[in-house]
Amino acid sequence: ADTVVSLRYFEADGAVKKAIAVVKKRSGPHERTIREFALEPGHGLHSGAPLREFRGVLTGVPEFHGRASQMM
Repeated sequence: ADTVVSLRYFEADGAVKKAIAVVKKRSGPHERTIREFALEPGHGLHSGAPLREFRGVLTGVPEFHGRASQMM
């Protein structure tokens, strides 16, 4: 595969959110972070800061390990 993208749902702040990770791409350096993203009609795709305060997002069992949420 040239590109592998992993999409997951996770819960934070009482809402269902979406996470994206680009595990592999054909050229250039690999992105190693997992980020929250949103698809907005008329505005397209928006990605947030890396989800550094969460563990287990890709396994489907995320756990929050931070103090205050900095979500979109």
